[in-house]
Amino acid sequence: MQNEYKLSIVTINYNGLKDTCELIDSIPFSDDTEVIVVDNASKQDEASIITERFPQVTVIRSSKNLGFAGGNNLGIKEAKGKYILLINNDTYFKNFNIDTIIKRLELSDRIGIVSPKLKFAWGNNPIQFAGYTPLSSITVRNAAIGFGEEDNGQYNNAHPTPYAHGAAMFIKREAIDKVGLMPECFFLYYEEIDWSMMFTRAGYEIWYDPACTVYHKESQTTGQNSPLRTYYITRNRLLLVKRNYKGFNKYLSYIYLIGIVGLRDIIKYTLTRKAKLKKAVLKGLKDFFNCQFSIINSQLD
Repeated sequence: MQNEYKLSIVTINYNGLKDTCELIDSIPFSDDTEVIVVDNASKQDEASIITERFPQVTVIRSSKNLGFAGGNNLGIKEAKGKYILLINNDTYFKNFNIDTIIKRLELSDRIGIVSPKLKFAWGNNPIQFAGYTPLSSITVRNAAIGFGEEDNGQYNNAHPTPYAHGAAMFIKREAIDKVGLMPECFFLYYEEIDWSMMFTRAGYEIWYDPACTVYHKESQTTGQNSPLRTYYITRNRLLLVKRNYKGFNKYLSYIYLIGIVGLRDIIKYTLTRKAKLKKAVLKGLKDFFNCQFSIINSQLD
């Protein structure tokens, strides 16, 4: 497919009209940039409102919620840019300094994804992301470099990172064509980690570059302790292991995640009388064992 734009910016809207409009307002439009909003079956017809307010934006309304991966994939299929920026709708730019990021992508054929510096949109804007540490081969845990720290320029050097951050990823279109689209079996959480591993296995590098900063309002969609999040975290970290871990470590990881973490969460939510969260953990474990990776949403309310 011929690239008609230098950059395609893709974001997903799901009952988040205010945030989506604030993101679009922070993007300076130009002839070599297109903006695509995928409305992931919002309860109200927010797609029409966005189209009316921003006629220069391409809006796709999905008839059903496709999740983070499915929504982004729908936008990627529509995108006509040489480079694609997948960005959360609850983010915004203060300085749209993306040229340096694109130069980073162009620096080497091996670089497939670049994530910018992420800072929280509240308080004195502490750092959320300045790269990742590798996942543990057993616990499937890692850390975001700089998380919660005041930004004093200590992470102002670009460097490779094992994984991109799902809130903002600049990607070469040709790399997506080689690697494949984001894995939709996750629906929500861990899909960008799995996708990063797909890029790495295909021979691509992933970089963190602080030349551009994105401000993130963080998890206004699902909540930090919701049944929806609990279900997908429980199920999907096991799915990540199933798809990417091998040998003895794979089974050690299963034992840790099911026998220690899963059991701990069930006991904790039983003792604290959080029945919905306990149900979400049990359902996440059950669906993993049953290889049930379809979309789960209202059943967790």
